[in-house]
Amino acid sequence: MVLKGKNAIIYGAGGAIGAGIATAFAREGARVFLTGRTQDKLDRLAKEITEVGGQADVAVVDALDEQAVDEHARSVAAQGGIHISLNLCNRGDVQGVPLANMETADFTRAIMNGITTTFVTAKAAVRHMSEQGSGVIIAFNSGSAHSSAMMGSTGPADAAVDTFIHNLAMEVGPSGIRVVGIWAAGIPETLTAMMLGSVNSEMQLDEAAVQGIIGNLDGMRMLKRSPSLAEVAEVAVFLASDRAAAITGTFTNVTQMFPS
Repeated sequence: MVLKGKNAIIYGAGGAIGAGIATAFAREGARVFLTGRTQDKLDRLAKEITEVGGQADVAVVDALDEQAVDEHARSVAAQGGIHISLNLCNRGDVQGVPLANMETADFTRAIMNGITTTFVTAKAAVRHMSEQGSGVIIAFNSGSAHSSAMMGSTGPADAAVDTFIHNLAMEVGPSGIRVVGIWAAGIPETLTAMMLGSVNSEMQLDEAAVQGIIGNLDGMRMLKRSPSLAEVAEVAVFLASDRAAAITGTFTNVTQMFPS
C-alpha cells in the first residue's frame, strides 16, 4: 500500500471523480478526509470506504470559505499531519457558448471559483506541510488552457490554475513540498446528461446522445479511447505517493488530446 500512514484531504469529494480517487487512496492505505458541501454524498462515500476496511472522515467544508478550510486543516494536521491535499471543487463552468456571446458572470465564475478554491486549499496545506518538511498538493482540471474551442470559461479557468501550480511549486519546493496536477477531460463514467446540462443548459440529451459524445471524444484521443475513472485514480495515487518523489511543478496529461 503506497499511501499507508498518510492523511489525504479531498475537497469536493462528493462528485464521481472525488469518489473514485478517494476510494483508490483509501485502498492504498491513506486515511481520507472527505470534504464538500453535501453531507449525504460524503456520508455514503465514507460508508463505502469503511465497509471495505478503509479509513474515512467526513466534514462539510465550503472551500471558498477560507476560515472553514483553515480550521479543518488544523484539525487534520492535529491527527498526524497533512500529507496530501487534492482540490476537486466544482467551479460552475459554462461551455458550448462562443466566448463573444457569453455573459460576463458566466465567463468569470469558473475562473474566480477555480483559482480561489485552489489557492485557499493549497495555502492551508502549505502551512502544515512546511512544518513537516513534506507533502503533496494536487490540482485537477481538463487541460483546456491549450486552445480548446467552445469550452467557454473552462479554458481560462484551467490556465489560471496551471500557472498557479507551476509558480507555487517553485516557491515551496525547498520546504520539501511537491505541487502537481492532473489534466483529465471527458471521463466516460462522469459524462451524464445531468452533468453535461450543468455546463450548458441548452443541452437536453438522452442516453444515446451522451454515448455519441463519448464516442466522438474517443476518436479525438491519441489512444482512440477515453481514460477510465479507475485509470485517472491510479495516476492520482502515483503522484501522491513517494514513488513520484522527483516530480513537481508539472501536470500529468491523462486527457490524451494534445501534447503535454
